[in-house]
Amino acid sequence: MAGPLFAAAVVLDPARPIDGLRDSKSLTPAERERLYDEIIGRALAYGIACATAREIVARGVEGANRIAFTRSVRAMLKRFPYDPGRLIVQIDGNRRAHRLGLRQTLVVRGDQTVAEIAAASILAKVSRDRFVVDHLHPRFPQYGFDRHKGYATRAHRAALLAYGPTSEHRVSWRLMAEEVAAGEDIGEPDGQGR
Repeated sequence: MAGPLFAAAVVLDPARPIDGLRDSKSLTPAERERLYDEIIGRALAYGIACATAREIVARGVEGANRIAFTRSVRAMLKRFPYDPGRLIVQIDGNRRAHRLGLRQTLVVRGDQTVAEIAAASILAKVSRDRFVVDHLHPRFPQYGFDRHKGYATRAHRAALLAYGPTSEHRVSWRLMAEEVAAGEDIGEPDGQGR
């Protein structure tokens, strides 16, 4: 409900495999942190990027996801000498990235089956959660971002009802008010969402 949307791209080193890679949502926070450091240390290249809350509101989640993904691939490519004719970008889901200029393969539930996609999901989730705790919580301590990390928990909804949305909340107040009123958790900080 708040904060930027992060994406990551990773080229793993086949000579240095990483045990335990899987969908970031299925890992504990401690496992994600450990794997984040391993991925950063062992990957041949990686890129992490985001779309801001303002871009999410303007372009929608799908459009913002494409922005963040394209930025992350471009950041990765700056670190990785590649032959564009041989490179194939594997994308988790069923939507291609626009204006990437590279061959793309779509893998539905790729974070569960492709090591590079799982690694990217971990980098994106840890980076996003760190950003929210390190940058949003100090600016808006009354919201408790250090606990819920911007996800739609009861505590976050209560803070929204008490204080209203910040500039970092992702949707219009009318739509957010409907989510707040619905009363269901839509992603706990240690489980769901990126």
